[in-house]
Amino acid sequence: MSTSTIHDIGYRHYDGRRNGRAYVIRSLYVHNLRAAFGLGRPVRAKIMPFVLAALMLLPAAGSVAAFAFTKQEDALIPYAAYANLMQVIVAIFLATQAPVLASREVRFHVVPLYFSRPVGHLDFVLAKGAAMATALLALLAVPVTVLYVGGLVAKAPDSSQQLLDYLGGLVGCVLYALVLAAIGMVVAAFTPRRGFGVAAVIAAYMVPTAVATAVQGIAEAQTNFTLQGWMGLLAPFNLVDIVQVRLLGAETSSPGIAPGVTGGLVALALCAVIVLGSIAVLYRRFRKAGLS
Repeated sequence: MSTSTIHDIGYRHYDGRRNGRAYVIRSLYVHNLRAAFGLGRPVRAKIMPFVLAALMLLPAAGSVAAFAFTKQEDALIPYAAYANLMQVIVAIFLATQAPVLASREVRFHVVPLYFSRPVGHLDFVLAKGAAMATALLALLAVPVTVLYVGGLVAKAPDSSQQLLDYLGGLVGCVLYALVLAAIGMVVAAFTPRRGFGVAAVIAAYMVPTAVATAVQGIAEAQTNFTLQGWMGLLAPFNLVDIVQVRLLGAETSSPGIAPGVTGGLVALALCAVIVLGSIAVLYRRFRKAGLS
């Protein structure tokens, strides 16, 4: 005689709303964007991003104050030049926060848990990349907006031209955010230890910049200005500045700019290759980590 017994312990099928792929991507994006600024984490995680954000605002506020007192238009920092002027602060922000978004799950071997749910590998990569790019965009666009609004309040001349320059500066901020986020996320994803990740991201910014600067200095000394301009493609900030100058009509803030519209198109194509290539690399990286 069978002694088996079926017990009803209250499990029921889920009959509620299923939010779908868009909800999953949005949730991952918001979670990672909050993590980039230390929100929802201990106080010490908030110190670095918010201190760096405050440092980014200081020159903009000082520039507006100087313009308000002197009424000299030159006192306002050009919108397109702001990111290049503050590139050290931007690089530190990227180096400290990219490992938080790109390597924390790899370090603690929890990536497979994400993919045990209905979330695609590409969705995971896009959400993280978009969050890092948005964090950088906020870091760059807020000071530029302070410059623009402060200039209007202080009655900067030719408001229509100011608006065009401001919109061009915002386009540049978007390009900076996309390119820098792409580089930082790829480097951080392959350095699971956060300390190494910070150092690796800084190196990925400093080494190409140092090489480009050295070669540009030699080229300038030899009056080879064409080589000096093309070498700007090696440095991330110079790369975007070339696009701003050659395609958006901004004033240069870099030591060397690739010549003509051709230089701008080449720089823009290289930006696209960096962004799309990073998505492909991160896809393979997280897919492999998801199987471990």
